[in-house]
Amino acid sequence: MREKILTFIEKNSRVDLHDLAVLLGVDEQMVINELEAMEAEHVICGYHTLIDWDKTDVEKVTAMIEVRVTPQRDMGFDKVAERIYNYPEVNSVYLISGGFDLMVTLEGKTLRDISTFVTDKLSTLDSVLSTKTNFILKKYKDHGTVMAETSKDERIFMTP
Repeated sequence: MREKILTFIEKNSRVDLHDLAVLLGVDEQMVINELEAMEAEHVICGYHTLIDWDKTDVEKVTAMIEVRVTPQRDMGFDKVAERIYNYPEVNSVYLISGGFDLMVTLEGKTLRDISTFVTDKLSTLDSVLSTKTNFILKKYKDHGTVMAETSKDERIFMTP
């Protein structure tokens, strides 16, 4: 039942719990108890709202920073990642495969904000060997949700 609950709330965390219980064929209190247990166990780590900031007046720049690091003795990459994710500007940190070790996503008001963070904070950490900054220019799909406007077929139907 946990997997079914997680599947539903991952797509719509605002689903009515009564409706979810009906869909699953269980008692509403069972769903509530299961959600509370998963929150306590940190299976569910939070609830977020996905916002298309391009449709607002708020100016935001999002960047994905690839980071090559020297792992800490007896700690691997965890200690380095912890130092990075504790910066309030940082949205996420992932251990990745490939030419870099960590992927860091962050937001700023301007390109300069991002550049300053990378130069003054990230690059100065003793474990950081190099960085590569990638700016997100447009989001087409985010967290499973299509963000791009779907194109309409503008052709005129003709009959013979």
